[in-house]
Amino acid sequence: MLHRKIEKQITEWIQHDKRALLIYGVRQAGKTFIIRECLKNASRGFVEFNLIEEPDVVRILEGATNTDDLITKLSLYSKDRITPGETILFFDEIQKYKDIVSRIKFLVDDERYRYVLSGSLLGVEITNLTSAPVGYLKMIKMYPLDFEEFLQVFQVPDTVFESLQQAYLDRKPLDESIHTRLMSLFNLYMIIGGMPAAVEKYRQSNNIDRVIDEHKEIVELYRLDFTQYEEDNKKLILSNIYDLIPAEINEANKRFKIADIDKNLRYDRMVDSFTWLWKAGVALPVFNVTQPVLPLLINQKSSLFKLFLSDIGLLTSLYGKAAKLKILQNEKSINKGAVYENVIAQELIAHGFPLYYYNNKKKGELDFIIEEGEEVIPIEVKSGKDYKRHSALRNVMAEKNYEIRQAIVFSGDNISVNDNIIYLPLYMIMCLQKDDVDFADISLERYQWE
Repeated sequence: MLHRKIEKQITEWIQHDKRALLIYGVRQAGKTFIIRECLKNASRGFVEFNLIEEPDVVRILEGATNTDDLITKLSLYSKDRITPGETILFFDEIQKYKDIVSRIKFLVDDERYRYVLSGSLLGVEITNLTSAPVGYLKMIKMYPLDFEEFLQVFQVPDTVFESLQQAYLDRKPLDESIHTRLMSLFNLYMIIGGMPAAVEKYRQSNNIDRVIDEHKEIVELYRLDFTQYEEDNKKLILSNIYDLIPAEINEANKRFKIADIDKNLRYDRMVDSFTWLWKAGVALPVFNVTQPVLPLLINQKSSLFKLFLSDIGLLTSLYGKAAKLKILQNEKSINKGAVYENVIAQELIAHGFPLYYYNNKKKGELDFIIEEGEEVIPIEVKSGKDYKRHSALRNVMAEKNYEIRQAIVFSGDNISVNDNIIYLPLYMIMCLQKDDVDFADISLERYQWE
């Protein structure tokens, strides 16, 4: 079994939290499996209802007049015993009955049972998931396996992780043999990706063709979602946007161009379709900021954005087997810029960083801008030998008003430092973890009205 970082949060909920728990995110990320495993490992009894496979449960939820009525009907329906004070009720695929979220307050208030909800955030019609009663629902977003989770397949020794972390902290090159091996594994990650089913196919068979078949099935499932969860007049737009992403991010200017879908369409007529894809998790938006200063959110320009796929393996499968082979063999004849940027975007958002980029006609474009603590950090992603040439980065850092103290450049080479620019190998993206700002102790007396 591959362990997931999210297990810690789920286990903490099982042990200490009385609220309902919602695990949501992109389809096929392994939500159902990891919930089951955490409940089993904690020796907690649970009864599972899949709202797609069991439409009778949806009818029970819709028709229940109160909590007693609901539990009575579920007890009659279920083959498993539902025991007050012991049983956890697990409702999977809740997008088929989104109103369960608005009713969760009353279910939690009853206190006889605990509830786990899981679902794929499939479009704008269920955005009210985020407006559940405060204090009654804990929400955790789940992503495909990140690179560090992926490395479990290869039983990488703890000593390697320790050496990697120390090299990152010291800004010193990693042992060259370890660096070469990790870059090789990172290249493999880029062709397999983080979808658990695809990773498991590789672990069982060592056959990339089977991995590609799994990726094709996942993409077809997404396309089926497009036809089921959006208005008829927007289904083709959703498909067209999704199908254009691999080509758009391979352009020199990776900003998504609305005109490539239809020259007669304007963004304000399509915004719901883009939002649908973002909420579904199948596309990752990177929004433009007009100024690289804190807080980035207030400088966000929502109509300008880049779009990446949610999983790097899906992207490279769409590029084809020849592209995968060239990535694995580290050939110079393939432009890996789009692939590198997609995997960095995927890792950043999985590590808690909202995604932004910066573009200015005079200063140039920066691939990513992140907030880390009380700092703004520009990030450039380079795929060639000239990775130390980056005029835009220098221009932005020279602007005193931006007060940027350091920047990061990711490439295929080992660690080095030049002034306030840190050059990191791509796999060290695993070391970037978002830290919250720590507040000093705030004395109530200090703020008392005299």
